[in-house]
Amino acid sequence: MHLVGMLDSPYVRRVAVSLTYLGLPFTHESVSVFRHYPRFQEVNPVVKAPSLVTDGGVVLMDSTLILEHAEKLAGRSLSPEDAGQHARAQRIVGLALAACEKSVQIVYEHQLRPAEKRHQPWLDRVQEQLFAAYRLLDEEIGTAEGWMFGPAPMQADITAAIAWTFTTRMIPDVLPADAFPAAARLAAHAEAQEAFKAWPYDG
Repeated sequence: MHLVGMLDSPYVRRVAVSLTYLGLPFTHESVSVFRHYPRFQEVNPVVKAPSLVTDGGVVLMDSTLILEHAEKLAGRSLSPEDAGQHARAQRIVGLALAACEKSVQIVYEHQLRPAEKRHQPWLDRVQEQLFAAYRLLDEEIGTAEGWMFGPAPMQADITAAIAWTFTTRMIPDVLPADAFPAAARLAAHAEAQEAFKAWPYDG
């Protein structure tokens, strides 16, 4: 399998780390949807990161759909089996992905839109949504040390940690690294693991 996309994307990075934990071999090509647009277009005309080219030559996109396929290949899941725990894990993943989405919107607003064309009321609303996502995520993580669902990291741990690293590295002026201590603690624990260090945030 061949993963295409930059590791400064939380979506690309969650796929890389998850594939590593699932024990699935893959190659990685660091291609930017902005700087390397023609190359990315060769792989996937939609130019969406991450893109995963399967061993059969099928091009998949969207990190959640890629990971669903990866779990089928691996024959195991990174989500809890118990229905109640599964629901909680899915909620955590959803909160983390929402935080990623809102972070990306803020980054694009500041980096791609001319200052005179920014719509501050919209930006204020996005920042409010970002803080709501991390506040709820912080409550879900709580005071427990280590992983949230047992001795090994699950998708909820992986995505929450990667989201926090992304947000605090990309927009530290909006969300300081000490704003939500539980999320910061989980991310620090995750970033110390070999699977995370193998695919470091490269922004």
